[in-house]
Amino acid sequence: MNPEFKRVTIIGVGLIGGSLGMALCRSGLAKEVIGAGSRLKNLSVAVEMGAVNRIVSSPEEGAVGADLVVIATPVSATIPVLKKILPYLTPGAVITDVGSTKAAITGQAEKLLPEGISFVGGHPMAGSERAGVRAADPYLFENAFYLITPNAGTPPDALKKVKMLAEGVGAKVVEIEPELHDFAIAAVSHLPHMLAATLVNAVAGMPDSEKFLPLAAGGFRDTTRVAAGNPVMWRDIFVTNRVCMQEVLRFFRAELDYFESLIAGEKEEAVHRKLERAREVRSGLSSRTKGYLPCLYEIVVTVPDRPGIIAGFTSYLAEAGINISDIEILRVREGEGGTVKLAFTAEKERDAAVRILREKKYMVHKK
Repeated sequence: MNPEFKRVTIIGVGLIGGSLGMALCRSGLAKEVIGAGSRLKNLSVAVEMGAVNRIVSSPEEGAVGADLVVIATPVSATIPVLKKILPYLTPGAVITDVGSTKAAITGQAEKLLPEGISFVGGHPMAGSERAGVRAADPYLFENAFYLITPNAGTPPDALKKVKMLAEGVGAKVVEIEPELHDFAIAAVSHLPHMLAATLVNAVAGMPDSEKFLPLAAGGFRDTTRVAAGNPVMWRDIFVTNRVCMQEVLRFFRAELDYFESLIAGEKEEAVHRKLERAREVRSGLSSRTKGYLPCLYEIVVTVPDRPGIIAGFTSYLAEAGINISDIEILRVREGEGGTVKLAFTAEKERDAAVRILREKKYMVHKK
């Protein structure tokens, strides 16, 4: 394909920046991808991994001649980096970021921009508890939501370019107002991370925790997985989105207090209704048809606990040309196996998957 961008500069080539660079290089969307930063050893790894074509030692140098600049730093560094690069940008250049909070950044950026330079807020809803360019993945954004937060004055051409970037790396673009973005993401992303970190710290601080923490099974590990994320990144997110965080925490605290009162009062039916409601909402997350999520057709596969078991049954589906849209490990018990949920975008793909896996003697049923 013909490159849509002549030169894309990524400032901050870590997990997200590196994954974007790898996806851009792989897709041919950009003629040249430059990695900019002060940690030359990290940037050299980015070149070795194919995340960038070449590197420069400063954001200012990277800004020269770029038609698109991606600021992929922690949130607290976005505006300072923007201030540094503005004098070096070519007229017509577009700047975007990948930060998890948007209102403050887009508002400040709009005030700073000179004539002919545009900023479009961006937030790819993809990531990992791992950090750094060595964790980068060219497929990280495949079918992930990529939130774009234009302001009223965002030029249509600039918005088009950032959409082109997101779609070019395989993501699903969603336009959303910066303020609504921050509240929504506080609820579905930032709050879960804070709860995971709080749960780990609470349990670790309990008497004799060193005796029972090693007993933590799948439920505890799954619930707290995100607590292993980058502390610097999450500190910045919580601080910059503190107003929305305080609001969603009030909702959560009220729900938690009410649940506690039901347990204390031995109100079994009310506790059951709360749990049933949670189960219904959680079960419908991947199959709902409203909003941004497409309808998905699901199956559940029961598998034994042995090496390569997931690779085994997914390879049968791949050989048949069946694409898995989502995969989730529901339960696993060491030595006994577990259950895995697979989702497909078409009913005929789901039915074909059921037929193929049953022929291979897997225990499988439709949801």
